[in-house]
Amino acid sequence: MKIRRMGIVAIALASTGALMLSGCAGGAESSAEGTIITTNGTEPQMSLIPTNTTEVGGGKIITSIFAGLVSYSASGEIQDEVAKSIESDDATNWTVTLNDDWTFTNDEPVTAQSFVDAWNYGALFDNAQGSSYFFDNIVGFSDVQNSKDDPSGAVGEDGAPLQVGDPLTDGMSGLKVVDDTTFTVELAGTEADWPLRLGYSAYSPLPSVAFEDMEAFGQNPIGNGPYMLASADAWQHDVQIDLVTNPNYAGVRTPKNDGLTIVFFASFDAGYAAVQGGDLDVLDQIPESALASYESDFPETFVNEPAAVFQAFNMPYYLEHWSGEEGKLRRAALSMAIDRAEITDVVFQGTRTPATDFTSPVIAGYSDSLKGSEVLEYNPEEAVAKWAEADAISPYTGTFDIAYNADGPHQVWVDAVVNSVKNTLGIDAVGKPYPTFAAAIDDRDTQALTGGTRAGWQADYPSLYNFLAPLYQTGAGSNYEGYSSAEFDGLLTEGAAASSVEDATAKYVEAQEVLLQDLPTIPLWYQNTSGVWSDTVSNVEFGWDSVPLYHEITKN
Repeated sequence: MKIRRMGIVAIALASTGALMLSGCAGGAESSAEGTIITTNGTEPQMSLIPTNTTEVGGGKIITSIFAGLVSYSASGEIQDEVAKSIESDDATNWTVTLNDDWTFTNDEPVTAQSFVDAWNYGALFDNAQGSSYFFDNIVGFSDVQNSKDDPSGAVGEDGAPLQVGDPLTDGMSGLKVVDDTTFTVELAGTEADWPLRLGYSAYSPLPSVAFEDMEAFGQNPIGNGPYMLASADAWQHDVQIDLVTNPNYAGVRTPKNDGLTIVFFASFDAGYAAVQGGDLDVLDQIPESALASYESDFPETFVNEPAAVFQAFNMPYYLEHWSGEEGKLRRAALSMAIDRAEITDVVFQGTRTPATDFTSPVIAGYSDSLKGSEVLEYNPEEAVAKWAEADAISPYTGTFDIAYNADGPHQVWVDAVVNSVKNTLGIDAVGKPYPTFAAAIDDRDTQALTGGTRAGWQADYPSLYNFLAPLYQTGAGSNYEGYSSAEFDGLLTEGAAASSVEDATAKYVEAQEVLLQDLPTIPLWYQNTSGVWSDTVSNVEFGWDSVPLYHEITKN
């Protein structure tokens, strides 16, 4: 699988005329023959609401049962789904026109109101949606980011400041429904690549029934994507979820099978054994225990190619010793105490590449020569010196730990990292396993960690910005460890508003150089797409984001 270098260059501001993304939303007829594809997954952390699903387990399901304005091809190019066209003369004011042949699986039409209501729900502060920041560039976002209990800074229609208990605006003023198939979006500034974002699941539409009881809806969602839940009890928590094809789907991802069963394995080793035994069709990640043997185990049915996946570990700012000048010194010491080259070679058998930035080599604008990137190189002498400087400020005692979820393939590399830290710095260091990803993310979310935590990012859309804003921008939904930098935030804002790809990339490079000074995360390596599949299936292809294109898979 060849993954093109694809980024904001895909949507460039024309010198004259309109910015346009247009075409028909049609797909080939299904060739399903009573076939269900089985694959692996993890129990979603939250109920299945598009604007509140920010982790891989839930995201895999959401993108299967919902269709947004656009989707992404295997190589990361945008392709129309519900959108007929997305146009702008100035890259600030956009007109979205929908195809009129779309319905949800309850037969409700997908309209402009379906998108506007869903986006407003996602942005409203009191709904506490994890992806609310994806709407922060729409005019009126700041007005809905005020709690009904504390409307500080918000104003009413008469311009007077709102008081506690006053009704807040129902939605962002930058979103306007024109008619059933047209709505307009006013952005706070110029964004030539705005359409590139819209394949992310947070921009999905919602049927009107969702707003009657959103929590209940999230347990049995009604979507408009290529698949739908097989029944009201299709989601067997901590076991699996059963999806079947949506007969009314009208997009470009028409399934060539009859559905998906996504099994929530306790470990990737269990999933690997299931593929070997013929009980699972596709496994989208190879466990460390099989890295030396997967090519011989599956000589014709494996993949090992670059993907838009970045891996790291984070140190919370709320913990003693990890903020201020002392924290900066300790973060740098940790980073230089890790022998990334040896770990990626020995532990990962060449299926990882040591990190030189905070993004991915398959994204346009990636750099291996950022100013300050020497902090990512193994340098035991400098690591010891910086740790000693930090101890001079406040001596470090106790055991250093890195939390990870044991239902993922993490124990071996976490052990390798903490051993490298222990041997270099001469401190006690251990891995701290959690039984599930949900349990691990809950402690991150509630600031209950006792040390570092496994972290990483699988891109939502192919852009440098997507690797930076959701994780490190002040208050962002996936900024669990509390990093905040006015300089970094400002550079992101300047990059997003740039009128050319080159200017935007330059700002994102500067922003990453700020991260290299502060190290809110310790970059480790880039993960390849590495998966295997049984000879019971054909036409298996993995996308730019390392997720299999499930709709293309056929049973033999």
